[in-house]
Amino acid sequence: MARRVESARGSMPLSELLERKEARAMSSFGVKDLDTMLRFAPRRYTVPAPLRSLHDVQVGEEMSAIVSVVRVKERSMRSRRGSILEVVVSDEVEEITLTFFLAKQHLVEWHRSRLVVGKHLVVRGTVGWNSYSGSPQITHPDYEEYDDTPEGIAHAQRPLPVYPLKQNIAQRTMRAATEQGLEFAGSLAQPVPRSVLSARGLLTLPEAATKVHRPATVQDTREGMAHLVFEEAFVLQAIFAQRRAVDARTPAPALQATGPLQGLFDDRLPFELTAGQLEIGDQIAERVGRDHPTSVLLQGDVGSGKTVIALRAMLRAVDSGHQAVLLAPTEVLAEQHHRTITQLLGDLARAGQLDGAADATRVRLLTGSQRTAERRQTLLDVTSGLAGIVIGTHALLTEGVEFAALGLAVIDEQHRFGVDHRRRLRTKGPSGMSPHVVVMTATPIPRTAALATVGDLDVLTLRESPGLRAGVTTHVVPEQIASWETRMWGRAAEEIAAGRQVFVVCARIDETAPGDGATPHEPPPEPLPPPPDADGGATGTLLEEPRGVLATAERLARRPELAGARIGVLHGRMPAEDKQRAMEDMLAGRIDILVATTVIEVGVDIPNASAMIVLDAERFGVSQLHQLRGRVGRGEHAGIAFLSTRLTPGDAQSRLKQIADAADGFALAEIDLEMRGAGDLVGEEQSGLQRTLKHLDVIRDARIIEQAREDAFAVVAADPDLTAHPDLAGAIENRLRDADPDVERS
Repeated sequence: MARRVESARGSMPLSELLERKEARAMSSFGVKDLDTMLRFAPRRYTVPAPLRSLHDVQVGEEMSAIVSVVRVKERSMRSRRGSILEVVVSDEVEEITLTFFLAKQHLVEWHRSRLVVGKHLVVRGTVGWNSYSGSPQITHPDYEEYDDTPEGIAHAQRPLPVYPLKQNIAQRTMRAATEQGLEFAGSLAQPVPRSVLSARGLLTLPEAATKVHRPATVQDTREGMAHLVFEEAFVLQAIFAQRRAVDARTPAPALQATGPLQGLFDDRLPFELTAGQLEIGDQIAERVGRDHPTSVLLQGDVGSGKTVIALRAMLRAVDSGHQAVLLAPTEVLAEQHHRTITQLLGDLARAGQLDGAADATRVRLLTGSQRTAERRQTLLDVTSGLAGIVIGTHALLTEGVEFAALGLAVIDEQHRFGVDHRRRLRTKGPSGMSPHVVVMTATPIPRTAALATVGDLDVLTLRESPGLRAGVTTHVVPEQIASWETRMWGRAAEEIAAGRQVFVVCARIDETAPGDGATPHEPPPEPLPPPPDADGGATGTLLEEPRGVLATAERLARRPELAGARIGVLHGRMPAEDKQRAMEDMLAGRIDILVATTVIEVGVDIPNASAMIVLDAERFGVSQLHQLRGRVGRGEHAGIAFLSTRLTPGDAQSRLKQIADAADGFALAEIDLEMRGAGDLVGEEQSGLQRTLKHLDVIRDARIIEQAREDAFAVVAADPDLTAHPDLAGAIENRLRDADPDVERS
């Protein structure tokens, strides 16, 4: 027997509260203490059918009835080991048989001990037909003893919790575990202050837990779950509030200078900045001018001009006597940024050179695969402060990289980086100060999702486009229709004949290699989610292995439509020199078709590229497909993108069609949120907190998120260290540990 504990705490192991069988069942779901178990909500509830007379029920109907046991009969199964237990019950009008097929004798004895002749029961189940006896029966019904009182009738009609199950775990075992746990509900840690619960009209946690696991009505289940949803939102927002409170107490360099680099750069821009770019630029300038660190998310669609905004902010840092760093997720993107920024700055980027401007700075590139001599010179320039702007990959985060006076860090494609990356950048500021941080994304996040996923950042949204690009149209190509596939490659040939270029993207590098062929420099594709009720049929199953870059390049060389086309390849396993050469050849027009992995997903800018073909498109996420199609139509020629799939028509193709028809990244963000949820929307590393969400839904619970944010920020503002709220402090530590053991509270 489990030991009764007089003063159990919520964190006490279930092994000390429950019977061994129940504790092991909960442990199989990772539930090992009382706090976790009473927050382990049922996946659904079954509401019993109204009590009826057995005379009125029909085969195939769900039914509930009050009956008495008339007789019990046991016989052996003919075709396999075990027994059939038949229990005839009656409601004094009609009789029906309850049938149990039981492989073990102890199960027979267990049911016999509960189904004694004369016992009154409430029986629930679906009426079937017993062909052996030619009469109706209920196979493996739910049943329990009946108390003939008004309270007993209400109890018989209560909703029944249905918990997730694993092999050899019975529903009654899970219910028994939570029933035992409810005895200690008063000892649960309660993160949400009672004053907040009262103001929001919510139950206390013990009350809520009882209504979740032992509801009397459907309304009880709603009221109980309301507490768990709010609590989860509240703890998450308290984490964000604490991070902001830490920022408010941390010194940062005030970047307030206005020249000369910024003015010289603006004067030589070959285009006019949009009103949106100027407005957001001013907002960032105001924020980085403060003496405590800025944390800003700059979001805008592909091609909206975020890089120019970031560069103007970096120049403000240099003008203020500090350095700026731009962190990119891949070497290809880092090299692209280095090339773009040095071209935009011209002689302003060539300090110390004969052709450099008088007020110039140095722009340096740092990646993991740089040659030793080049890396050494870059590190010297970074350490000495000669390099005002540094561009690189995760290599910038290593302990060996020391900045002379880092004032601003810009992170591109923030969904590829986590909170821990931002924390490490914070440590590289001068004299104990923290640099300002601006993170950018071309995968816009809807407002309520942003509150729940990047709530420690101020979100600035750039909605308008500079209008310098011709744009792109997107088509879904089901390869089962041969004429469509042929037309797709014919269309690519037409673009090449007109002097333009084509990207072909594959989900793998090598078709014969196991896995997806991704490398540390190249994240794997994120497949579209299956339809909500997919049953494993053709529409939701990936029937064929994805195509790889190397084999695809060979096949394209043999296609008659593409005869004579110059074909190149690009993927993450190539040496850095080969990757750079491939991009330079593409930029110079020496390649007609570049077959690549998602290494080209972000930032690659080839104005002459006008066609994008994504093979096995169902294997890529919504944001990936949008980013990929954003690689074409970036110049004067209109772009065309083909999402090619070998799946049969159905849900997967309809979701691809949704993506193809979406007008911009903001519309796609809503689709992505509905399809995948907030965690996937913001990327794997960034979304550790969201991957552990159990009850909160950022679409359904938008209002609750906003209320929880208001309350949590007020609590943290009054008590930043949560000295008066130890349960909330503990919940925060648990949530951060569950999301990522390496992430620190700050």
